[in-house]
Amino acid sequence: MSGGTDASRAAGAPQADASAGGRAMDRIVRASFTTEESVYGVILVAGMIIVSASHASSSWQVFWTVLVTVIVFWAAHVYAGTVAHHGFADGEVVGIGEAFRIALHRSWGLLASAMIPSLILLAGATRVIDDVAAVWTALWSGVVVLAVLGWIAFARRGAAWPFRALGALATAGFGLVMILLKVLVH
Repeated sequence: MSGGTDASRAAGAPQADASAGGRAMDRIVRASFTTEESVYGVILVAGMIIVSASHASSSWQVFWTVLVTVIVFWAAHVYAGTVAHHGFADGEVVGIGEAFRIALHRSWGLLASAMIPSLILLAGATRVIDDVAAVWTALWSGVVVLAVLGWIAFARRGAAWPFRALGALATAGFGLVMILLKVLVH
């Protein structure tokens, strides 16, 4: 009987490890990707693609403009978060180092959200795909990322799939507005 208990513990151990790993991954995704900073980052990148593509002659120039702009906005976001968190919070002193760590942790989503469109622009810059295709694909990737963020946000709240789909469509709508702006600019 003890062997059966040990066997069931052994059989249960991978499940416990897998669920713990799943929870850890969920925390990482939630903290880094499914944040307001991520949504803002996707919209910022889409806007920068639209503005820079209307002035630049290649996806290489668009890539560098987007990359530099995202880094500057990310640094400003970290700075603003550090200033905002430094001082007293809930009756406790928050030192500058801790305030910086909080701001840095919260702001990763802004960088993470820029990765997919930036990699697509880089593919255009390195001539893996055509310049025009890179710009449009990068914009459409933003719509997809926004839809995923909307879906995840509603799924975390336990919403039924029709509401998840509505949340995904509503969030993706911001990306669609950016694409509409791109069409109007050109």
